[in-house]
Amino acid sequence: MGKLIVGVLLGWLLLAVALFVWLHHGHPPVAVADTPFPMEKTIVHVPLNARIDREMVKTPPIAVSDENLIAGARIYREQCASCHGLPGLPSSFGGEMYPDAPPLWQQHRNSKVVGVSDDPPGETEWKVANGIRLTGMPSYKKVLSDTEIWQVTLLLANADKLPPQVVEMVKQPLPPVNAAPVAVAKPAK
Repeated sequence: MGKLIVGVLLGWLLLAVALFVWLHHGHPPVAVADTPFPMEKTIVHVPLNARIDREMVKTPPIAVSDENLIAGARIYREQCASCHGLPGLPSSFGGEMYPDAPPLWQQHRNSKVVGVSDDPPGETEWKVANGIRLTGMPSYKKVLSDTEIWQVTLLLANADKLPPQVVEMVKQPLPPVNAAPVAVAKPAK
């Protein structure tokens, strides 16, 4: 019995050393274009979904209103559109990320669901607030207020049934990054 235990422990030790050598020499798929690990999505999604289910807020603390949806549209355009796209205009690089940044204004195949409008709002709020490691999705806890996070969340939760004026607000282009700065008058001395 003692030899069996030593053999099992030695086998685990050899496996750990082999894994370390494999990782140390840069062979695992770490580039976006690499083929993913077998079962990589399952290995990542099971604990992620369990944590979200455990921690997400079940009832949004703000109401769905035109004011909150319009505020959410403004925030979305400024903070989210570059990766997740706009209605009718997908992101130019969101699909080149790994995993892909979900196109939040695209209708699902064989369904009327748009983006994450079928997810509980608390799930989307958790993802916006906390971000998701190794996906490119940042945490917005220190960038946006709780109210702003919920405004974006409610916008996305209702993406399949938004009033036309809110959809038009989301579609408005952002000014180019290299736009000329606005002249500010200097105070008189």
